[in-house]
Amino acid sequence: MGLFDTLKKNLPGLKRKAEGLVEEHDEKIKGGLDKAAKFADEKTGGKHRDKIEKGVAKAKDTVDDLAEPEPDDQSKKST
Repeated sequence: MGLFDTLKKNLPGLKRKAEGLVEEHDEKIKGGLDKAAKFADEKTGGKHRDKIEKGVAKAKDTVDDLAEPEPDDQSKKST
């Protein structure tokens, strides 16, 4: 079995584990994003504030998406 076959086999389990960790620690992750954004904004003198804010907003949306179970996952659990 090759490396990619092994990865394909283990990917669903790794994804579920990552989603569980994000769900458990979403507020800490978002706090870290805010700290990183503040640091970047200070280092750039506010020149790229709008881009930093957009990036952080997208990252937080991704955290929210990962923290919520997918509809397909819920239906598999109930049956």
